[in-house]
Amino acid sequence: MRLALRAARERSGLSQSEVAKKLGWSLSKVQRIELGEVAVSPTDLRALVVEVYGLTDVERIAELTEEARIARRERYWTAPEHRDHLTPGLVQLLQFELAATTIYEYQSTLVPGHLQTQEFAEATLGWYGLELTDEQRRVRRDVRLARRERVIERDGAPEYRLLFDESALWRIIGDMATTADQFEDLAEAATRPNVHLRVLPMDRGALMGMFGVFSVLRLGPERDDAVVYREYYLRDALSEDVSDVLYHIDIFERFWQQALDEHASRALVLARVYDIRARIARDNDHGRNHG
Repeated sequence: MRLALRAARERSGLSQSEVAKKLGWSLSKVQRIELGEVAVSPTDLRALVVEVYGLTDVERIAELTEEARIARRERYWTAPEHRDHLTPGLVQLLQFELAATTIYEYQSTLVPGHLQTQEFAEATLGWYGLELTDEQRRVRRDVRLARRERVIERDGAPEYRLLFDESALWRIIGDMATTADQFEDLAEAATRPNVHLRVLPMDRGALMGMFGVFSVLRLGPERDDAVVYREYYLRDALSEDVSDVLYHIDIFERFWQQALDEHASRALVLARVYDIRARIARDNDHGRNHG
């Protein structure tokens, strides 16, 4: 696929920069497609080969379109340590994140792994005790930190919608300083144009919590061109079943409308940061006066 697209571009006499300009894409998107680092959607493929490269062979266009559909669900190259130390579901999730156009995520207990600070990630991974080896914890921590760039910070990153239960703001993970730093970092991430954070108030979130945490990754404009990922402690699962995908999208969209808007949500997160930092200051002052 990538070699065919590169050959078609070269035959057209266009540079990667010219292709990007014609389609309104970033240069890095064109480069990553030709390097095979990301899968191209059928819609983008048709725009590329028909509108830009001028391909008119109907059969060849159909072949490339089908290859694009298959490639978006094939395994990408996977680092050996990922195969050894990550769950199969998480390995698949890492692959689909590269092709996602929109990600819907619901979290009821913790800041999502790819938005965790290093200290917060280490604190949460420390819960697993003997259930994870030191090497498994290291790999999972490194993957969490690397996913931040893959999911929300890279050029061409997907639209990311996080529905965050208010109850998670009241959990102290690691210690108060670690938690305050994490929530402050979350509020900062929410200022990015592709990141949309909404907090679901506790009086509206009881029912939503019964569904458990999940992520839906949309891979194209079609509503059912998506996968759903669910995580349960050290187990997880990824489903491509259309009815399962649409069910979770419907749930997400229903409660997204019931959550606080983005401005109020970010203000609530920052208010929690100030509250925790005030408690730290009071405790430190109490310690000095009674030391």
